[in-house]
Amino acid sequence: MVRIPRVVIAAPASGHGKTTVATGLLAAFASRGLRVAPFKVGPDYIDPGYHALAAGRPGRNLDPVLVGESLIGPLFAHGAENTDLAVVEGVMGLYDGRTGAGETGSTAQVASLLDAPVVLVVDAAAQGRSVAALVHGFRSFGNARIAGVILNRVGSERHESILRDACEEVGTPVLGAMRRADAVAAPSRHLGLVPVAERREEALASVAALEQLVTRSVDLAEVMAVARSAPPLEATPWSPGEPSAGERERPVVAIAGGPAFTFAYAETAELLTGAGADVVTVDPLRDEALPEGTAALVVGGGFPEVYAAELSANDPLRAAVRKLAESGAPIVAECAGLLWLCRSLDGAPMCGVLDAEAAMTPTLTLGYRDAVALGDSPLAPAGTRVTGHEFHRTTVHPRSGLLLSPAGTAAWAWRGDDPEGFATPSLHASFLHLHWAGHPGFAGRVVGASLGHAT
Repeated sequence: MVRIPRVVIAAPASGHGKTTVATGLLAAFASRGLRVAPFKVGPDYIDPGYHALAAGRPGRNLDPVLVGESLIGPLFAHGAENTDLAVVEGVMGLYDGRTGAGETGSTAQVASLLDAPVVLVVDAAAQGRSVAALVHGFRSFGNARIAGVILNRVGSERHESILRDACEEVGTPVLGAMRRADAVAAPSRHLGLVPVAERREEALASVAALEQLVTRSVDLAEVMAVARSAPPLEATPWSPGEPSAGERERPVVAIAGGPAFTFAYAETAELLTGAGADVVTVDPLRDEALPEGTAALVVGGGFPEVYAAELSANDPLRAAVRKLAESGAPIVAECAGLLWLCRSLDGAPMCGVLDAEAAMTPTLTLGYRDAVALGDSPLAPAGTRVTGHEFHRTTVHPRSGLLLSPAGTAAWAWRGDDPEGFATPSLHASFLHLHWAGHPGFAGRVVGASLGHAT
């Protein structure tokens, strides 16, 4: 049984202020000496970075589409272990989930799986008494237990009074009211907010400003009371495994990090460690060599297009990655990692591991994909079925290894599109983002393939 106070921060739709409130709450409670655990519903990589700054511990994702319903409680219990409070930021609108799948993947579903109360953040800038109808509708539509409302972009004391009276009419407590002039902005680009790693000093200032905003605008004692109303949760903490004792070789697995590669789930490194690897971070913008003894390389997502010139200028590291690939050591890359392995990105030379060209495109590719592996790779054997997530404005030509040679293989195939990505016995590169906690065997397969490949 998990006895941790918890609250889900939701909204009627995107843009109402969930990230503002969640990050501000995390920072406010942390500054008061509480150990706070941050979570984000869905496949978002950027918001958890701000959560981590505010809370002082890793931000984690809870996505039932990627890992399955049964893992939400255990992953929550793992991330919230030894803490005093958990704050879960929702995704999109409260009842918005995977397209065509009802509430699957929605904030409401995760709140239900966690048996957690919900605080609804409402942008009330253009509303008066009608806010009551909106709140009442969200309370009556589904099974989410809405315990209170935080009003955002309130215009004046009179406006706030109208809104509070309206919410009182439908029996919903107002836990806070934030004024329009108090808005705290963080820079954004084509895929959302700019990641923390790209603007750490400014991000720290933004988090501090959010803490001040929430502290003066929200009744923290009432929010904590709501969180404490959550009953004990029946869940056994998820475990990434423990390395076996003995003299077995511990291969070095390098994971790309730094400002260009910020999209990663915390559980990936934990699983690799649990599978017996020594996990070391390499920053392709700074490091001119792979970590000593590197026997495998994992490259996640991010924004390499923003740093194409710098990545291209790092000739020594690009050469080291090519050499690693030629040695047969396992390399696993997704999205931004795929682009980095290509010959070029928007004309700038990249690693040249893949005989393919990458380029930015104005078209956003976004959504969950139910995929099957077409060939064996260091990540998965042929026939493996996964659910992943695409999120990019880039393209690669050719689209898959099937087009490189008669013996070429694609990484994945899914309904409604051509096969995608590249797979060989030592390489897996694809646009598809995966949450390895839903497939814990991936880490063991990578570590096993790395044995004997130390550079």
